[in-house]
Amino acid sequence: MSLPQGFDKYIAPDADRLKFLQDYLLARSVQTSVVSVAGRKHLYVNFPSSSYNPRFKIKTILTHYDRVSGSPGANDNSAADFQIADFAVRLKKAIDRGAAPNIRIFFTDGEELGEGGVSSQGAFGLAELFKKLGITNDDVYVFDSCGRGQVAVLAQAGLTQAQSKNSSFAKKFISLFERTQNLLRTSCQNSWITLPVPYSDNAGFLALGIPAVAITLLPKEEVSDYQRALLNDKNLESEVMNCHMDDRPDKLPRFKYEEKMPVTWRLFHTPYDNALSLTEESFDVMRKILDTLAASRTLA
Repeated sequence: MSLPQGFDKYIAPDADRLKFLQDYLLARSVQTSVVSVAGRKHLYVNFPSSSYNPRFKIKTILTHYDRVSGSPGANDNSAADFQIADFAVRLKKAIDRGAAPNIRIFFTDGEELGEGGVSSQGAFGLAELFKKLGITNDDVYVFDSCGRGQVAVLAQAGLTQAQSKNSSFAKKFISLFERTQNLLRTSCQNSWITLPVPYSDNAGFLALGIPAVAITLLPKEEVSDYQRALLNDKNLESEVMNCHMDDRPDKLPRFKYEEKMPVTWRLFHTPYDNALSLTEESFDVMRKILDTLAASRTLA
């Protein structure tokens, strides 16, 4: 498949991924700033104030740029980084023509530290900063592992808890979840689904009471196999959502129920999460999702 320019350098073992993203965007006239929080360096895309209309909700997009040592991280999470970086370039051109897409973009650091607990995740500190600044009404969208497959998967994280409560947070989360379903229905037609998905940067925001949804991609056949596994093993959903790990001598985190997980997820944190594992149609699907999101409007 044809990968974006520079992708091979971005997944190289010695890549300075933060600097790469800064340079990649600057070369395309997109300004960025580093936001340092709790020892983590998040990259924020600087759009002018004219690109925000206070009548509508701001849509905050998160995609992590860190990766596990020893893995190229092509799908986890380099593909989404490039997809969203190129989206930022498209947004900048639209903003220069007078558009107001109401979008914030953060490339986050420290997502892979989540195995040590949600508070160790880089996005947790970012969510704390949001709360401190009073930014609690954004629609937060997390994109993780979006380079393999043609089916958009909306993570069910937070849904069951929200449906069982009548709090302000629950109502906001359900509203965001339903609007995200509509987003995928519009952009992907019949190629989307909701499923249990391991937590990503959405975990930190949900833990602090800020509604956030996560979107990933999977191949169609893997979705079918995963659905059957969920039906046949009632413990599988809990294992996925709680992200239980085996202790392995090589120290690479793996899922206990690895053989029942989608093949795509089994590649995470291994040398096999490489460019050869990606699929070209994923980039087309993501472009449609992101462009539909840019055009969407929800009254503030």
